[in-house]
Amino acid sequence: MTALTQKIEQSDIVGNPLVSILIPTYNSASYINATLESALGQSWRNIEVIVVDDGSTDDSVDHIRRFEQRGVRLIQQRNSGAAAARNRAFSASSGEFVQFLDADDLLSPQKIEQQLERLSAQPSCVASCAWGRFTRDGSDYNPNPEPVWRDLPALDWLALSRADGLGMMFPAIWLIPRDLIIAAGPWNEDLSLNDDTEYFTRLLTRVERVLFTPNATAFYRSGVPGSLSGRKADEHWRSAFKVHELCEAHLIRRENTERMRRAASLSWQQFAFSCYPYQAKLAEEALRRAEKLSAAKIRMPDAGVFGIVAALVGWKWARRLQGWRQS
Repeated sequence: MTALTQKIEQSDIVGNPLVSILIPTYNSASYINATLESALGQSWRNIEVIVVDDGSTDDSVDHIRRFEQRGVRLIQQRNSGAAAARNRAFSASSGEFVQFLDADDLLSPQKIEQQLERLSAQPSCVASCAWGRFTRDGSDYNPNPEPVWRDLPALDWLALSRADGLGMMFPAIWLIPRDLIIAAGPWNEDLSLNDDTEYFTRLLTRVERVLFTPNATAFYRSGVPGSLSGRKADEHWRSAFKVHELCEAHLIRRENTERMRRAASLSWQQFAFSCYPYQAKLAEEALRRAEKLSAAKIRMPDAGVFGIVAALVGWKWARRLQGWRQS
């Protein structure tokens, strides 16, 4: 037992709470071993690790089965989407706290322990942490500091995270008391792309505060071939549009103020920028909704060729040029 673990157990963490680490997976054979090692390597030992395989067609299940003797529980289901897999994992879990974790992301060894220290006496809060991107084994981790890297009331966190459009809300960042998950309701199984943004926005509208844990880290893997976040199929763009629609409703229902309307407007503009010209009609509708909410404008990139073209003829033509260069 480390000195830090001993100190926390003796003074700060009430009892010995079970933490459920819930992992949906689909064709993640290249990454699932590292993710499971990350989960099992947590300094907080009272954990259960549940993996729901969502109908993988590669050898993901074979990899996961090798971890069953170390306590990992495998559940298999036909392909139904990541949200359905997370709901299935949660229904099978019993932890007092929950760590959602995607099958290609990683946690620092004391991530859960340090977040538990903060949450133990504050059941109406959730814990967040530092995060950054990596592409290999975590050695190329690149931290991405944000204005929300501090303790904040949950509504302040939601407004500030959208100051430039839409903040990062991927599952590995959070540690959540079970009662708050029950209050927020299940993951929306009708969504695909950006379903985590909708879920955590909805969750935070029911939370008192977000407690930042600076020495805990979540590692977000980038550049995964075929990853959902990199897809541009019509159905995924429609899912992302629906996410923004739902997030706007969550925010305004909770606090119908200028700052929340501004936050929702900037998010719509960021969506329009990302999907144009691939989905021009969705982009135009997003801009219409943004203008209705607030006159605030997102900051456009102003460097390089894009910045020059955007300054001369507008960002839409600059985005078209980007598309032509990449095709």
